Amino acid sequence: MATLLQVKGLKTQFFTQDGVVNAVNDISFDLNEGETLGIVGESGCGKSVSVLSLMRLIPQPPGRIVGGEAWFQGRDLLHMDDEEIRSVRGNKIAMIFQDPMTSLNPVLTINQQVSEALELHLGMDKKQSRTRSIELLDLVRIPDAGRRMDDYPHQFSGGMRQRVMIAMGLSCNPQLLIADEPTTALDVTIQAQITDLIRHLKQEIGMAVIWITHDLGIIAGLADRVNVMYAGYIIETADVKEIYADPRHPYTLGLLHSIPRLDAERREKLTPIEGLPPDLIGMPPGCPFAPRCTYSIERCLSENPRLETVALRHSVACWVDVTGGKR
Repeated sequence: MATLLQVKGLKTQFFTQDGVVNAVNDISFDLNEGETLGIVGESGCGKSVSVLSLMRLIPQPPGRIVGGEAWFQGRDLLHMDDEEIRSVRGNKIAMIFQDPMTSLNPVLTINQQVSEALELHLGMDKKQSRTRSIELLDLVRIPDAGRRMDDYPHQFSGGMRQRVMIAMGLSCNPQLLIADEPTTALDVTIQAQITDLIRHLKQEIGMAVIWITHDLGIIAGLADRVNVMYAGYIIETADVKEIYADPRHPYTLGLLHSIPRLDAERREKLTPIEGLPPDLIGMPPGCPFAPRCTYSIERCLSENPRLETVALRHSVACWVDVTGGKR
């Protein structure tokens, strides 16, 4: 399977009055064609900033991509000029954001917003783009799509607005769809419908997907591989079945233990991860998870581990082997 996206040493910082925020710290990963990659972690761990960096959507100032490469179809996204990156956004790489109400323009009709990318990237005229827009709304299962084309976003429910965002993302048949916590603002039933829709469309269109979430439960039936992030670092990466069957980082264990289980004993309580994530301004030299970690040793406080391979396609950044002691 060919590599679609290769990220090397991505580093993004925000320069504020209080100091430099180390939002993304030298992360590297690959994404193959047709693969779904889950990026998981708490709020503020760098999930969204990492993909916004790839799309060159970091607000500057205060943000700045200070290092790294992101090779997509033979071109480095991070070193394209403005015209080149605009030709990629919404065309070859599409993105769905967390809150569709703030992503959609409230004063433009659905037809105007879905048609925009078709006219800009594919050169369609008004009639052609409207016809294709109706087809896209049908594809994402919006009932009576032809009649609803001239409605405004406030006339749609939250779930239907997210479907419109998905239709916009798919309009130019992208090779990569980035979904930034697209189900967070939706109730559980609608979450299931949206994840099922993405899974179905991925199989039908054959695109790759990066799915960002704080919920490992959603990733289970959706992703092929998982990157677990903490404090701007990738601290564990593995195939999705391996993450659930043999987690090797204490933080990953903590995330898994905090997921409600249907097969658990009635008296079994969820185990929270004690403490708070570190301040990303002036982080201490050791492992950023060490103050919250029940497995930490003296070395954890002074030296931050790098990702090391522990099994086939499974890498962990930790000084302790949670299955058997020190590494």
